[in-house]
Amino acid sequence: MRIDIITIFPEIFSPLNASIIKRAQEKDILEIKIWNLRDFSRSKHKKVDDAPYGGGRGMVLACEPIFLAVEEIKKHNTDSLTILTSPQGEVFNQEMAKKLSEKKGLIIICGHYEGVDERIRSIVDCEISIGDYVLTGGELPAMVIVDCIARLLPGVLPDEAPVYDSFFDCLLDWPCYTRPEVFRGLKVPDVLLSGNHQKIAQWRHKQAVERTRQKRPDLYKKYSKTGGEHAPESSST
Repeated sequence: MRIDIITIFPEIFSPLNASIIKRAQEKDILEIKIWNLRDFSRSKHKKVDDAPYGGGRGMVLACEPIFLAVEEIKKHNTDSLTILTSPQGEVFNQEMAKKLSEKKGLIIICGHYEGVDERIRSIVDCEISIGDYVLTGGELPAMVIVDCIARLLPGVLPDEAPVYDSFFDCLLDWPCYTRPEVFRGLKVPDVLLSGNHQKIAQWRHKQAVERTRQKRPDLYKKYSKTGGEHAPESSST
């Protein structure tokens, strides 16, 4: 998969060169290219924004640089889906990440300032928001989207790992423990020490359901509507 990101702050994206995403790129499973929007400005001072027509506060990202950037990128990957990070977009979730991970390529336009010229939406396939709060720009949402998608690509994680993630089946993750067995009087549940993988799987499922019911009743309601899923018969994780 190839992901192209258009931004006026390319230096922000260093986290995409670390950890799992770095390994995905080293394995040639994922290719990420960061494009500096200012490289597509035809103004003397590489300006990419202007004051809004009709007055008002702030600046607006202009049409031309973004149009030119998208057109250049599509010379290399014509099948890419074009995304605009925007508070007006559909709220990002695990289901959306799964669908996007099946695309051949993505172009992510990072919004900034007071927004983008409305005509930019004519070349966008979808708009995505990562939540109902205000950020200084679309760079962090772009990284969230890339991080979430990357770990779903075949070969990035062990085959079954994403299945056990929170939200995969509308449930939060179960409680996890590691050594020592007892720490400051807090003990690891006996079932996890039993070696009985069937009982461990059942306990984890029960804990995930109860944790979701208590902490995310909205997800629990969605889970209940599907009829819920029975605990797996065994697990070696």
